Amino acid sequence: MTPPARTALRAVGGLVGAGLAGVAYASLVERTWFTLRRFTVPVLPAGSAPVRILQVSDLHLTPGQRRKIDWVRSLADLRPDFVVNSGDNLAHVEAVPPLLRAMEPLLELPGAFVLGSNDYFAPIPKNPARYLTDRYAIAPKTRSDLPVGELVAGLRAGGWADLDNDRTVVGMGEHRVELVGVDDPHVDFDRYERVAGPARDDVALTMGLVHAPYQRVLDAMVADGVGLVLAGHTHGGQLALPFYGALVTNCDLDTGRAKGVSRWWTGAGPGGGDGPVQPSSAAPADAAWLHVSAGLGTSPYAPVRFACRPEATLLTLVARGSDDLG
Repeated sequence: MTPPARTALRAVGGLVGAGLAGVAYASLVERTWFTLRRFTVPVLPAGSAPVRILQVSDLHLTPGQRRKIDWVRSLADLRPDFVVNSGDNLAHVEAVPPLLRAMEPLLELPGAFVLGSNDYFAPIPKNPARYLTDRYAIAPKTRSDLPVGELVAGLRAGGWADLDNDRTVVGMGEHRVELVGVDDPHVDFDRYERVAGPARDDVALTMGLVHAPYQRVLDAMVADGVGLVLAGHTHGGQLALPFYGALVTNCDLDTGRAKGVSRWWTGAGPGGGDGPVQPSSAAPADAAWLHVSAGLGTSPYAPVRFACRPEATLLTLVARGSDDLG
């Protein structure tokens, strides 16, 4: 073999080895390397006491995932003022009992939830190559049903508010907060027209809840005066590039907002066309805040995460203009 051929062979071998190491890390290490993110969001009236919200999302739980169950249970030690579950809890027909066990200590706290498509329908195998195309975001037309009624009954029995196409006022710490929610837009279950209307002026905040952060829902909510929207679904891209970020969002949200805190206003995204995406740095003063959770799980048919650790989030809401931002 000639020296150039040996050099080329070593290069190919190195690439293959790096690829195998990356897959092993993504499937064996990072996908169960749970972390708690913390953000401070200035959305309350001047002089308001802080409110702490724990958001959990996208567990995609299957029986036997004890490490995930135990980690979620431990979040109750944070003693937040309120808990939000953003949906996609299930990934198996027998997952409701272990899911409710994971949520058991959190259900002792005030909370609310919306559903995701994977609370209704079981996951199915997909060609991994579709993950990097727009077609990955298309929901399958036929799936096996999951016991969503049992899930909803369990969460409601814990006292949590079901915000699927509903609107209510809840207590959070010292404050009254209006919640506006929709069922999952990813499968066209959202019916925002049922809950549409101006934000109340007798509450500290109007907050939106949605599983998949599609622009049509975000735009409708902020047009009504919602000051903060909490969402999940994206998995933060699930496969990301270091120093670059998410490659896809599995919806029509831009990749720059695939996870974490950002700003949203009508015109921030391209809408139904291919117009420019406006970054949060261009937000007008009255823009809403948006938090998208990268979530805690994956589909059992794509059990990998790379440069995007599974997460829950503790959001501390503070007064607008507060210096206590971190």
